[in-house]
Amino acid sequence: MAAFSSLTDRLTGAFKNLRSKGKLSESDIDGTIREIRRALLDADVSLDVVRSFTARVRERALGAEVSEALNPAQQVVKIVNEELTNILGAGVDRPLNFAKRPPTIIMLAGLQGAGKTTLAGKLGYWLKDTGHTPLLVACDLQRPNAVTQLQVVGERAGVPVYAPEPGVQTGSSDVVSPGQATGDPVKVARDSIEYAKSKLYDVVIIDTAGRLGVDEELMKQARDIRDAVHPNEVLFVIDAMIGQDAVNTAKAFDEGVDFTGVVLSKLDGDTRGGAALSVASVTGKPILFASTGEGLKDFEVFHPDRMASRILDMGDVLTLIEQAERQFDEKQARETMNKMSEGEFGFDDFIQQLEQLRKLGSMKKLLGMIPGMAQYRQQIDQLDEHEIDRTEAIIYSMTPEERRNPSIINGSRRARIAYGCGRTVSDVNNLLDRFNQAAKMMKRMSSGMSGIPGVPGYGSSKKAKGKAAKKGKKGKSKSGNPMKREAEEKALRQRLSGGAGASGGSAFMKPAGQQTPDLQQLQSQLGDLGGLNGMFGR
Repeated sequence: MAAFSSLTDRLTGAFKNLRSKGKLSESDIDGTIREIRRALLDADVSLDVVRSFTARVRERALGAEVSEALNPAQQVVKIVNEELTNILGAGVDRPLNFAKRPPTIIMLAGLQGAGKTTLAGKLGYWLKDTGHTPLLVACDLQRPNAVTQLQVVGERAGVPVYAPEPGVQTGSSDVVSPGQATGDPVKVARDSIEYAKSKLYDVVIIDTAGRLGVDEELMKQARDIRDAVHPNEVLFVIDAMIGQDAVNTAKAFDEGVDFTGVVLSKLDGDTRGGAALSVASVTGKPILFASTGEGLKDFEVFHPDRMASRILDMGDVLTLIEQAERQFDEKQARETMNKMSEGEFGFDDFIQQLEQLRKLGSMKKLLGMIPGMAQYRQQIDQLDEHEIDRTEAIIYSMTPEERRNPSIINGSRRARIAYGCGRTVSDVNNLLDRFNQAAKMMKRMSSGMSGIPGVPGYGSSKKAKGKAAKKGKKGKSKSGNPMKREAEEKALRQRLSGGAGASGGSAFMKPAGQQTPDLQQLQSQLGDLGGLNGMFGR
């Protein structure tokens, strides 16, 4: 389920009626503003935020920047994009504040169930991936098994956990009143700083306790921890599915602990996501990160302008490029392209491409970053993420020789491959057929380019040059009959001058509709691209 998908559908629908009009009247703009207002309210955006947003959009849409625009509809979309960026926190987005002298202390605060413990592991994994040495600190000593959960998350992320107190454990003999801890979370937080300094950890992430609702006891405990460790960042973790109550909760935590930034959790769990559009605008505090899934890697830096583009179905190509640059090996990609052009692309190369593609994350998420993909959301939601696993299983069931040279795979080998990977022979046949079609397409493109004279790097082969030389040499012979020879010379003069009746023609005076044989051959070769489509099952 994509974040903001419901809002995206409503907003793109509101703009459809404007695209066919060369000039927008006041009634056209009012109708569009009305649809935008309904879309934002349905997305659980705060009423005050909706009123101020639509008022600014209407004022700008009725102004000269739309009336004088060559394409008024696109200008309205541009205005909405800019105003969405503003309420998402344009101008206040920033990176984390790191301490000049380590360790940097990051304190997490929020309601119970907002996802603080899981997010602590994701943040630690992200920091570790960027070259830091983080330490997780278990200060939630009242929720049953909270300390154990943080230890499990830390182990998955490969980040150490400081947990001197076990906290409340299920089935333990420690009986505590609701909301009471078995240890002192303030002392744990204070001691963790000294521990981090002695072990040379440069970032400390403190996971604090939460409540089912905002109360003074929760705020007091959070303030005590804050005053004890003086964190560089106090991050307010808020559930994106909280809806209209997001504003009241954010205001309470802002007054209680004076948080410095916001982290959106469970952004993939709700198609509305109105909390993101309300919190930054109401509190004036930047949204620093967003959790977009259950995996440790489903965690990203929040960019207001990019999120506004996603909401308006303009895609997020910059984030897609950044992820590709981090994960893809440029040298390996260049070698793969050379193999494709030479027709030597095998299953070993294909499996390397699948592994690099897997590093980028969910295919649904990647496709959602491409502009204009909202209209294909139903097909994207039905995409089976495990198809790559099945394809890899078939390829790994092949021998090294079969992966290098798929043409040797006969009927008995296909049966053995299917048995080895637990798939059917039909599945193996489908993969081989798609692969062969793609290989033929690559070979056709390569041979088609090599047949075009004058293209650097794609000159004709020696064999072809030899044939052409023989053909040219043979064509120089003249007839011994004077009348026939005169007719040949006349025809040659007509061809060179592009005159009427010539079977050929000058390159600069080619008859209309006539093409050179090389170009006709290239078009016929490139006309059948079924191999590429078949490779991806389309």
